[in-house]
Amino acid sequence: MQTSISRRSLLAACSLWPLATHALPTPTLGEWTDPARQRRLPWLLRLPDADRGDGPWPCVVYSHGLGGTREGGARWGEAWAAGGIAVLHVQHAGSDLPVLRGGLQALRAAASAEQLVARTGDMQFALGEIARRAEAGEAPWSRLRRGALGLAGHSFGAVTTQALAGERFPYGRAVAEPRPRAFIAFSPSPPPGGRSVQDAFGGITRPFLAVTGSEDGDPFGSYRKGDPRAAVYDGLPPGARALLWLDGADHGTCGGGRPPGLSSRTLQPRSRLTLQREPAHQALAARLSTLWWQAWLAGDEAARAGLRSPEGLGPGDRWRFD
Repeated sequence: MQTSISRRSLLAACSLWPLATHALPTPTLGEWTDPARQRRLPWLLRLPDADRGDGPWPCVVYSHGLGGTREGGARWGEAWAAGGIAVLHVQHAGSDLPVLRGGLQALRAAASAEQLVARTGDMQFALGEIARRAEAGEAPWSRLRRGALGLAGHSFGAVTTQALAGERFPYGRAVAEPRPRAFIAFSPSPPPGGRSVQDAFGGITRPFLAVTGSEDGDPFGSYRKGDPRAAVYDGLPPGARALLWLDGADHGTCGGGRPPGLSSRTLQPRSRLTLQREPAHQALAARLSTLWWQAWLAGDEAARAGLRSPEGLGPGDRWRFD
C-alpha cells in the first residue's frame, strides 16, 4: 500500500498554492447587528490584492464549523482572495468557540435544528447587508458584485450551505436562498434518518461542489470514514455538480486551518499519513475551489476548462465533475 503521495505530485500541488506570490491586504474585522433578531454577527472580510484591480469582485460568504470562529477556513479564504474573489467569513453565536470550550456535551447540544435556523438567518442577513451597503456606495462593500455571490462552509457550515442551496428536509421543506450563484461544502453531511440523498439533494440545481476525504468521519462517531459525505454528490442532479475526494484527508484537512484560540486537540485522532498529505491536499482543494468560484461567479472560461482537466491529484484522490 502506498503511504505517501509522490514527490512530483506534492511539488505540483504546492506550486498551485496562490499565496506563494501574492501578499494579500490585511483582513478587516467588524460586527453587524440584525435588528429583526437582535442578534450580533461578527465578520472578517478578505479582499483581493491590488494586482486584481479595484473590483467590483465576486464575493463568497463563508460559514465556520461547530465551535469555530470568523477566522475559520483561512486557507480557503486566502486562496480565494488571491484568485480575485472577496470573502466574508461570518461567526455564528450559539455554535461558535464558546460552545467548543464547553466540551462534547455542549457541542452535541449546539448541533441542533434551532442553531441551523439561526445560522441560515445569519447568512441571509449577511447577503442582505452586502447588497444594501454596496447599493449605498459604502466602502468597501461597493467594490463587491452583488450579482456574483457564493456560499461555502465547513461541517456545520456545510450543513448551513446545503440548507441555503435547497436541501429538502422531512415533509418537503426547503429554504433555497435565491441570491447565491454557486456553493461549496467542505465535509458535507448526508441527510439524517436514513433518507435518500436523491430525496434530500435532488432539488439543488445550482453549481455545488462537495469536498471530503477518506478519513473525514463524523466527529460524533456515527460514521468513521468519508463515504457518507461523498454520497451527497450522488444525490445532486447532473449538470453542475462536483466532488473532490482526498485520499487520507480528515475533518481537520477539510476545515482549512484552525483559528486562533482553538487547542490542537480533536475529537478524533489524526493519523501520520493524514498530516503528511495535508499540505498537498489543502493546496489542491484551494486551487480547485478557487477555479470553481472563478468559473461560476466570474464567468471565467479558462477556469471552467481547468475544472474539466484538473492537475495535482495525488494517488487515490478523485475528481468528479458533470
